[in-house]
Amino acid sequence: MIQKVRPKKSLGQHFLTDLGIARRIADTVDAHPGTPILEVGPGMGVLTQYLTAKGRELKVVEIDSESVAYLNERYPALSGQIIADDFLRMDLGRVFGGRPFVLTGNYPYDISSQIFFKMLDNRDLIPCCTGMIQREVALRMASGPGSKAYGILSVLTQAWYDVEYLFTVDEGVFNPPPKVKSAVIRMTRNSTARLGCDEALFKRVVKTVFNQRRKMLRVSLRQLFGGKGAADAFFQHPVMTRRPEQLSVEQFVELTNLVAEELAKGRAI
Repeated sequence: MIQKVRPKKSLGQHFLTDLGIARRIADTVDAHPGTPILEVGPGMGVLTQYLTAKGRELKVVEIDSESVAYLNERYPALSGQIIADDFLRMDLGRVFGGRPFVLTGNYPYDISSQIFFKMLDNRDLIPCCTGMIQREVALRMASGPGSKAYGILSVLTQAWYDVEYLFTVDEGVFNPPPKVKSAVIRMTRNSTARLGCDEALFKRVVKTVFNQRRKMLRVSLRQLFGGKGAADAFFQHPVMTRRPEQLSVEQFVELTNLVAEELAKGRAI
């Protein structure tokens, strides 16, 4: 019998030990009832036990073979529902046969942003995503324009999801304790079906300007145009004197369309 799983630094594992917090995290999925649940990184199942009790269709994905063996032994009700795989490499459309699902988990700090970018790529499958992450990342995702925490992850996430920062979790309720505080968030798919701009260019614009977030847009945007540059009139647009943290998602959409028009002019020359 496996007594417990050893947390592995290489996998960024910090196992939650506070059952009250585990129950509160599990309850975040109740905002989207009836939908199947996929838990990422269940570890020793401290969150899994409360998700199982909800009586909903549940699958868990775990990359750690020791955890997989423990879960199979400890939770016989999960037989056939434990996926031994790397979430970041999975085809999410196959998990529940193409049906939408709620994503949740106590996410490893070092890949949480990658998990959420995968969520965005699969947004039509994931109407709701909840879970616990590093507090700094949670603040970035939930912050609005004008905040120092507002950045690439904020804009790209809020374009498709409404983000709620639910509560903060202290370091002492984990084994081993992380060096930073954690936070629980919930993201609910908004009503946006199309952004109203070239979505690939939208990502490029957002990443380009936030990589030079202290500079005005008229400076940071120049690298998008390569050798040909852009017309002086383009950089005289009123928005060009602003910095990226001042723009809302809607204003980034408008900016993307301005950039697209100017790029089209360059190709027409």
